Amino acid sequence: MNWKEIITECRDVQSADEVNLICGDQLNENHSWYADGPNPGRLYLLMEIRSETDYARHHIQKVVAFFGAMRLFAKRLKDLGHRVHYIALDDEENQQSFAANVSFVLNRSGALRFSWQQPDEYRLDEALNSLAADCEKKGVDTECADTEHFYTRRMDLAEFFKGKKTYRLENFYRSMRAKHHILMDTEGNPEGGQWNFDANNRQKLPKDHVIPPPKLYHRDVTFLQNLVHTAGVDTVGNLDLEGWGWPLTREEGLNLLEYFVDVLLPHFGDYQDALTRQSWSVYHSRLSFVMNTKLLSPAEVNHAVELAWRSHPESVSISQAEGFIRQILGWREYMRGIYWAHMPDYATLNFFEHKRPLPDWFWTGETKMACLAHAVGQTMQHAYAHHIQRLMVTGNFALLAGIDPDEVDRWYLGVYIDALEWVEITNTRGMSQFADGGIVGSKPYTSSAQYIKKMGPYCKGCHYIPNAKIGKDACPFNALYWHFHVRNRTKLERNPRIGMAYRTWDKMAPEKQQALLETAEMNLDRIEEL
Repeated sequence: MNWKEIITECRDVQSADEVNLICGDQLNENHSWYADGPNPGRLYLLMEIRSETDYARHHIQKVVAFFGAMRLFAKRLKDLGHRVHYIALDDEENQQSFAANVSFVLNRSGALRFSWQQPDEYRLDEALNSLAADCEKKGVDTECADTEHFYTRRMDLAEFFKGKKTYRLENFYRSMRAKHHILMDTEGNPEGGQWNFDANNRQKLPKDHVIPPPKLYHRDVTFLQNLVHTAGVDTVGNLDLEGWGWPLTREEGLNLLEYFVDVLLPHFGDYQDALTRQSWSVYHSRLSFVMNTKLLSPAEVNHAVELAWRSHPESVSISQAEGFIRQILGWREYMRGIYWAHMPDYATLNFFEHKRPLPDWFWTGETKMACLAHAVGQTMQHAYAHHIQRLMVTGNFALLAGIDPDEVDRWYLGVYIDALEWVEITNTRGMSQFADGGIVGSKPYTSSAQYIKKMGPYCKGCHYIPNAKIGKDACPFNALYWHFHVRNRTKLERNPRIGMAYRTWDKMAPEKQQALLETAEMNLDRIEEL
């Protein structure tokens, strides 16, 4: 693939009637914009800009993946006969912001109409609305189109829960199943006789179990990597040019979906929570990047999974299909709805008033805690970790240690290839850190070493002793678990889902309580050396 040639082919700022902006996460060739075929008066505009590379410290694979997917999408539009102007990161005329570049292209082309698709992030929504207002002042007509990607509109969830203090997924998920008739029988009841099979989907990997390899899409991205580094973009993580494997086109996304359905789905639900060193993706689909860039739609992904169950129930059980569909139809739409219901205030919530800085080893994986070393190391190597690694390993530690949710947000937003603020912040600040005080989750998700020991192999051979609770060699998770609950007792003890923790604490001998708190304080004091 000649990445530079794509830019040469997609440089068109000749006279146009209308400029249509395409953001890097709006690569949907089935959008109604393109339904009538090429329009000689319409110019599609894509751009690589520093305002997008620099709002967080991104993983190098994330930046390269977005640039690669954008360039290939531009080529796809060009091949379909559409007019495309692509502004590369190092273009001499690139003014490194949406507003400045759009204004330049409007002036150069003489277009009197500017259109864009509704962005998914609050900061972009504000920026593009401001840009549209400036265009109107200059006599340029503007129009904002829906992205035509999600099942719901921005404020549908807020309307669904109107008058409620808390938002709970289950009721919303059931309504979505019924509304879109997914995994429903002919009488309007849930297939399998129940709505949720989550209790079936928490198994540890059996000994000697062989996990299928992840499906990879090899291509040379050296040019894009050099482009990013030469521009001085501050990135994290590694990029193994021999092992690049992320899908960057719709065709590759559909191929990955097919692989997931045929090879991984039969055991997805069973082992979706399992922790292992054997595989960095286990049975997870790795479809989040192609979905979040809109190369694939959630509807076609859910349809493929439901069809697999209906066609092959002997190999794909209802619990596997329902467990996956709940994540897409339920959780993904739910997270987006909460984001738009509560932004921009959501980004400032800090229920526990945590202020501790994020340890430096979160950027390197250089810690003696084996589970964290593996989760962070894998993240830096692949720009990916599955949801239990994010929630119950890195997120669990950050919450127990009292890390500032602003710093936790920035880390998660930057290091994962699929992280966009609309889905990242509600998962991180809400589900993982409980910084929203219970808007997303009904309780903080915390655990001692026992959960990690149960679900994965890390405790065996770790520097720390998983069953020890006190002293410098005890697993830090154990004492930090109690320290977290004690310091936040006034905020949590009335929560019915965690009352047992306080009853257990109150039954401990005072000297044991003191030893646990002292061990936790010792670990917090040496957090950079853990």
